[in-house]
Amino acid sequence: MTVKEAYQQLLLQLYTLYDDREAANIADLVIEHVTGQRKIDRIIFKTLAVDELQQKVLENISSQLLSHVPVQYVLKEAWFYGMKFYVDRNVLIPRPETEELIEWVIEEIRNTKYEIQNVELLDIGTGSGCIPISLKKKLSSANISSVDISEAAIAVAKKNAVALNAEINFIDLDFLDENNWKDLSVYDIIVSNPPYIKQSEQVNMSQHVISQEPHLALFVADDDALLFYKKIALFGKKHLNPNGKIFVEINEKAGKETEDVFIQMEYQIVLKKDLQGKDRMLMAELKTT
Repeated sequence: MTVKEAYQQLLLQLYTLYDDREAANIADLVIEHVTGQRKIDRIIFKTLAVDELQQKVLENISSQLLSHVPVQYVLKEAWFYGMKFYVDRNVLIPRPETEELIEWVIEEIRNTKYEIQNVELLDIGTGSGCIPISLKKKLSSANISSVDISEAAIAVAKKNAVALNAEINFIDLDFLDENNWKDLSVYDIIVSNPPYIKQSEQVNMSQHVISQEPHLALFVADDDALLFYKKIALFGKKHLNPNGKIFVEINEKAGKETEDVFIQMEYQIVLKKDLQGKDRMLMAELKTT
């Protein structure tokens, strides 16, 4: 079997679960991961063969994909902000929208006095470490801490930090427990992509997400869907330096409600849409008297 034939065979199988474009993207990732051959290589070298071991690996991967396991978990890798992160089922798969949040944070920091100082930055909800690590790679002088309630998630993030040579202070901590806030410092920037999907919204979500990704990092109760934003806003009242700012990713369906949480706690707000025109990010700064 040639690499081209292996690709076409995998593609036909993926069509049963994904639309044409996504199926092609997944097949490209898998074939390159297993054989080292990129799309251009398959076009130029049409007779390149897949050896017996590679065929067995492809069969195993195909079986997992057809069982609704996301390709990132199958390959144990996800690309984010131009870097390859290790991921497994203990962490969310990084999304492209979160790259826009990171860009906004970097832009704001570079447009303020913090650019020439050692920025103190806290990330709430470590996950794979994609947010703090990406920020550290762009803001090398920043002092970045990141908290998560999941020891397994922190283990993944530490692995990525080592692989990507980013010095981050990871803290195993339940942020929702206000008693733990005494263990945290005061910061110039607080950033978070917290759980914000209502439990009732699962009915509209892909099986690949619901059955595979950690619910702890995805869902909140319908009767208190803004819980994390309330806690972050309250935390910021005593843990933000003067002129400090909070950046959060939000539920596209709850922009106004999330705004109100911060406004009620005397923050000035900027709500920002993502590249798809959806309310996706919010920046909050305490009003000065």
